[in-house]
Amino acid sequence: MSENQVTAAASDTGKNEAVQISRTARICIAAVLLALAVIAGTIISVRETFGEFIEQSPLINGADTGFVFISACLVMLMTPALALFYGGMVRKKNVLGTMMQSFVTLGVVTFIWIAYGYSLAFGPDVNHLIGNLDWAGLQHVTLAPNPSYSTTIPHQLFMMFQMMFACLTPALITGAFAGRFKFKAYIMFLILWITFIYCPLAHWVWGDGGWIKNLGGLDFAGGLVVHIGSGAAALAACLVLGPRFGYKKEAMPPHNLTLTFIGAALLWIGWFGFNAGSALSAGQLAVSAFVTTQIGAGMGVISWCLIEWANRGRPTVLGALSGGVAGLVAITPASGFVSPSAALVIGFLAGLVCYLAVSLKSKFDYDDSLDVVGIHGVGGVLGSLLVGVFSSTLINSDGADGLIFGSWNLLGAQTISTLVSIAFSFFGTWLILVFLSKFMELRVTERQEMKGLDITQHSENCYRL
Repeated sequence: MSENQVTAAASDTGKNEAVQISRTARICIAAVLLALAVIAGTIISVRETFGEFIEQSPLINGADTGFVFISACLVMLMTPALALFYGGMVRKKNVLGTMMQSFVTLGVVTFIWIAYGYSLAFGPDVNHLIGNLDWAGLQHVTLAPNPSYSTTIPHQLFMMFQMMFACLTPALITGAFAGRFKFKAYIMFLILWITFIYCPLAHWVWGDGGWIKNLGGLDFAGGLVVHIGSGAAALAACLVLGPRFGYKKEAMPPHNLTLTFIGAALLWIGWFGFNAGSALSAGQLAVSAFVTTQIGAGMGVISWCLIEWANRGRPTVLGALSGGVAGLVAITPASGFVSPSAALVIGFLAGLVCYLAVSLKSKFDYDDSLDVVGIHGVGGVLGSLLVGVFSSTLINSDGADGLIFGSWNLLGAQTISTLVSIAFSFFGTWLILVFLSKFMELRVTERQEMKGLDITQHSENCYRL
């Protein structure tokens, strides 16, 4: 190497180091300013609400609080469980990148939820569309119950329980674009999606004064908000981003079904907190949701295996796991409104319908890497509509009677709620991704995709052989 080349190389190295130092300095300054803002908001919140803690705390029911506390922990477990579930289904060069997209939501969404997300989703109503910012920074979110949501558990515990739903939902979307989304772009997408899609949708369905709630639409534990929301968003992401390089031309089998098996088992366990915990009390309704959850999941396993056996000549482990998740998805909106016999039907139909949806995706020419649309989207739609058929006030007096109990009203409300949720999440996600594409590259390059997300996005390897 000549002297000039050495000098140029040294100059380039110096420039790169300077850029790195400058970038690090900007990140540190932003982090410090953000931390100061959060600390200031926290101090204000504590000063305004501390008196309410002591005055109203005797209203707390210990059994209900303990039950929802454990349920929130179970729902939190579902996000790393999903990381394992998805991680086992991708190629080994994308394992860590895929798992990171799920796990990072526990950090990013937690901050958003505390800063303003919970207030937008569950705060005082504005025109039946969104919550206001009265609860931003957890102002007025105390250790006393909030009668709008529960009279027996601390308001902060309800906030935490709902936070775990918010963390899980965008993580579900990541399975659709596994292996091809830039991590930086994903973080920006995550922030915008939680803010502009999840929070309004949660307010419509569960918030005090939300228009879907006022319409009479029912969603016990997340069929509309979590599964239809993520499924419709996944379809939009598939269409905007386009297929993986080599899609339909080369085999892309799961690299480690053992990881997927462990993830599915943990998801199933966590789902009991997801559904039964949504009763918000340790009583009969929670038991009913617990029972129907297990039945729906079990029947999903059976029906998926049966149709796969008939169609392909043998059942597969991945099929059994997919059927269990499909059953869990479909029973979620119905779990607190239907009987065990209805759960049998819902779970069995979920396995069949979701299998067909996954089988037909190639006909529609979109690359949903891990079948988020076919399982979460289609399963959520099925479950939401079947609430309008099987719901009974004998199970939950706060619900409504469905079609088989002589009323068409609930099925109409469920149909409207389902269609609006699909359209809102699909077109909203489409707009977010198109907007982001104007400012940054959403996809990794073809070369980066061939090398894998683990190396190109995180400079790590899952396996060193």
